[in-house]
Amino acid sequence: MKVMKFGGVSLGTSEGINKVKNIIGDEAQPVIIVVSALYGVTEQLLQAADYAVSANKKYELIFDTLQNQHYKIIEETIDSQDVKLNLYEEIQLLFEDLKNILRGVYLIGDLSQKSSDKIVSYGEKFSSLILSKIIPNAQLYDSTEFIKTTKQFNKHIPDIPLSNKLIKEHLQNTRNVAIVPGFIATSRDEDDITNLGRGGSDYTASIIAAALDASVLEIWTDVDGFMTADPKIIQSAYVIEELSYIEAIELSNFGAKVIYPPTIFPVYHKNIPIRVRNSFNPSSKGTLI
Repeated sequence: MKVMKFGGVSLGTSEGINKVKNIIGDEAQPVIIVVSALYGVTEQLLQAADYAVSANKKYELIFDTLQNQHYKIIEETIDSQDVKLNLYEEIQLLFEDLKNILRGVYLIGDLSQKSSDKIVSYGEKFSSLILSKIIPNAQLYDSTEFIKTTKQFNKHIPDIPLSNKLIKEHLQNTRNVAIVPGFIATSRDEDDITNLGRGGSDYTASIIAAALDASVLEIWTDVDGFMTADPKIIQSAYVIEELSYIEAIELSNFGAKVIYPPTIFPVYHKNIPIRVRNSFNPSSKGTLI
């Protein structure tokens, strides 16, 4: 079994999503696909929440933009009218929920952490639902049912033992393609929506890969892998073909934004390799960690 994570840049356009579809379609073994929100959506959700709590009706404009962005993707990537209509019905229910929450924040003038986490979770809910309709034989799973967190020092930390148990119960017998929204989770005690922070989709994928003893964790992004330097500054920079876990952590801590550092720890303890690959250049082997 392989776990593959696709970031927002890979899912930002219909062209990018079709490339993701082809990449997944080439897999012969069962795969678990963890997805981020579409490119820029998380930032827009946070901005909408900020506008709403400030009694600024610009939140409605952002909501309309988000809705149009996702509807455009649906129109450009799904040919079947039956599938398309079914998807519109399902995603419209999510948009109505989001609209009601933002409206409540606007009227009350209060944005709790609980409400903020709920609002920002819709990005991954939208993207995973859409991709589950695009990929043949895909089954959509709800990550809030098996990624559980506990609160420490005002941060939501994954409860790894409990999450491992629940992941195995839900995903152990995957036969084709499982689609999982990254980033979002639920609290262990209150069952409230929480999230794993920036880079949380990478972290979700790593936790799942470790729990299921996956053969490899693939992080698909918009670069060919770790580079010897920033190619925008140093033209002679080239892809590093192989890194140790420790080297990858050090490069990430020193500013390489290829992978979220906590992602490495769950798979490191299981000695599961990570391969960073470019969804826009799938012929590249990327970097093996």
